[in-house]
Amino acid sequence: VSFSVALRAVGLVLLLGFTWLLANSMLGGDGNSLIRGLINGRQEEPTSEPRLRKYKCGLSAACPPKHLAFRLTSGAANVIGPKICVDDKVLLSSAKNNVGRGLNIALVNGVTGEVLEIRSFDMWAGEVSDLMKYLRPLHEGTLVFIASFDDPASKLNDEARRLFEELGSTAAKELSFRDSWVFVGAKGIENKSPFEQRMKNSKSSNKYEGWPESLEMDGCVPLRAPLET
Repeated sequence: VSFSVALRAVGLVLLLGFTWLLANSMLGGDGNSLIRGLINGRQEEPTSEPRLRKYKCGLSAACPPKHLAFRLTSGAANVIGPKICVDDKVLLSSAKNNVGRGLNIALVNGVTGEVLEIRSFDMWAGEVSDLMKYLRPLHEGTLVFIASFDDPASKLNDEARRLFEELGSTAAKELSFRDSWVFVGAKGIENKSPFEQRMKNSKSSNKYEGWPESLEMDGCVPLRAPLET
């Protein structure tokens, strides 16, 4: 009896060995998992689901060559500050402690993608003249990224609105108290910018008490060819 038991044990070992060799040759070295599955009576489950790939600034697809990826998020009421991401770099956010009430603006070289300046302008208690002095001397092709926070419009005058229209804005002329606004424009743009969203402050539709919901916009901005000298 002991001899037959031993013989069956040897046979089982040889069978498992043959199965491992066969699985190894067929599955490219993954025979161990198959053997464990045969012994345990089940196949091993995958450890995790494949993750969706994210691109620059969290975009769902990569931008074409000679384009800048961006994502703009306006502030939420007067509590959560806005965020500006360009070419996978967060230029402005509450975490960076460089946001302010009003209009938050990042200037970027439209040829090289280099960040030129980041500032905020208080349109509730500040001076609109500071904003106009900032916008008037922009060089041809400069990209302008804007995200609002709290109140972007109370101090705006006709000239300031016109300066935004010259950058390609269609909403600036109607921008009002506590509206949410995100915008990408450029100095010398020939047509209206395709990158602009505005959410009007309205008691009937506001998400927060006294403020509309935050806006988020992303996309790919084409860089310009260098100007001929």
